Amino acid sequence: MPVLGLGTWENDDPAQCTESVKTALEAGYRHVDTAQIYRNEAAVGEGIAAADVDREDVFLASKVWIDQLAPADVAESTRESLDKLGVESVDLMYVHWPAGAYDPAETLPAFAELRDEGLIDRIGVSNFEPEHLDAATDALGETPFANQVEMHPLLRQEALREYADANDLELVAYSPLARGAILNDPTIAEIAEEHGVSPAQVSLAWLREKGVTAIPKATGEAHIQDNLASLDLELDDEDVATIDAIERTDRQLNPDFGPDW
Repeated sequence: MPVLGLGTWENDDPAQCTESVKTALEAGYRHVDTAQIYRNEAAVGEGIAAADVDREDVFLASKVWIDQLAPADVAESTRESLDKLGVESVDLMYVHWPAGAYDPAETLPAFAELRDEGLIDRIGVSNFEPEHLDAATDALGETPFANQVEMHPLLRQEALREYADANDLELVAYSPLARGAILNDPTIAEIAEEHGVSPAQVSLAWLREKGVTAIPKATGEAHIQDNLASLDLELDDEDVATIDAIERTDRQLNPDFGPDW
């Protein structure tokens, strides 16, 4: 899984979404993330088709929404997602939240059946805490491939990172710029100035130093290119320690149906 991807949450203007996906892929991205609830799978698929990049070179991920997590609904909605995306399979399909119709003993075997059929390549989960991951592992008989959670320097997710390291689980960070809050943090701004880069690049490079994949949303070419440039930024141990010491916690997404964080 490429360590940097294009997030598409709230990229709900079809033309803009298609163009941003096309632009990102042609700039060098090889990982695109969407979800059923984003209602932009068709636009994402059009962007992939329009880009001068082979489909097999793109790591494509989507997510099943909480009202589609009963076994029959998992199968039907996933096929609908593939139709909208215009692809035969996705590289990764997530359980979007451990909520709604989610039942690990029922939901995850349905995902495994889709993998057996070749419709999805990997099974992921999203917004799972360690106890949810344990239950998912028991239901699957294996650790899920990835857990996608909110993560950034203002929400460092130490417990989940330790769990991921101990269980060979990929951690994927959504809202890796804290929905813009990172851009105004003085510690991040100071490190960015020292390196001559943007605060966004610092946040993304910090995540990479932690072994975490980031999927920042970007629509315009300038932001797409700026985020991509984070791959060239190497933070030193002092930079990482300074970021780790930020005394501020700022969770951006906390719906009523979410876990007891």
